[in-house]
Amino acid sequence: MTESTSALSGYASALDEAVTSRRAIAQLSGTASLTLDDAYRVQALSSELRTARGDRLVGVKLGFTSKAKALQMGVSDVIFGRLHARGAYADGGSVALEAFIHPRVEPEVAFRLGAPFDARASADPEAELRAAVDAVAPGLEIIDSRYANFKFSLTDVVADNTSAAGFVTGAWQPIDLTSAAARFDDRPVTVEIDGAVAATGSTGDILGDPVLALPAIARMAAAQGVVLPAGSVLLAGAATAAVALPGGVTVRATVPGLGSVHVTTTGTPAEER
Repeated sequence: MTESTSALSGYASALDEAVTSRRAIAQLSGTASLTLDDAYRVQALSSELRTARGDRLVGVKLGFTSKAKALQMGVSDVIFGRLHARGAYADGGSVALEAFIHPRVEPEVAFRLGAPFDARASADPEAELRAAVDAVAPGLEIIDSRYANFKFSLTDVVADNTSAAGFVTGAWQPIDLTSAAARFDDRPVTVEIDGAVAATGSTGDILGDPVLALPAIARMAAAQGVVLPAGSVLLAGAATAAVALPGGVTVRATVPGLGSVHVTTTGTPAEER
């Protein structure tokens, strides 16, 4: 059963308030009967609230791109979220954890659009998206569920913009994804905190190859009516399990052939204060 428009707007406002106040809320699934379409509508409404404050859309991301995580959540498809400008941090820069509730970090492979992309206006969205990508980089995504105890159902996390909270990209390298030789499968990925290994994985854990995230992004951008401007960042998915993000540390992700990306954290998250 689909929730009413006013109810969906109320859920979007509650999640937006959780973002701005840094106070976790109860899972929507405890009281609401959201369909997956409802959850994506809540996500879109929340995004509109951010955009209205001048926090423009600068990209998109996928979640549940590892088979293990998909099985854990009982889903057979990836999920899709939006990236906003105020969540963008500079490689080598500082991240103040006061802006988050209970943040975690994941290593990513990121793609950049050299041209705008509107899947709804394309006869072949997948081919057009591949042609629009002009660069690749290692990335870090900061995730921060707006729900208490970082617990959620599938519809909860989709409504909460797939826990998207921040991201960092390393040095961009030019790439031509129209070439069949453009592959990034089976590259080791390492996350270090203050030089100590915190997690390891492989780019192969991202749908077998991060490039395979692009058809899913094209399909889901079309379904959600998301138009991406040139310069947009596409996060293909996490290559390791998420790692808790403490304050006063340097976190670095390294992918051979792509390089590394790092940030330093300061302060403490809201949940710890």
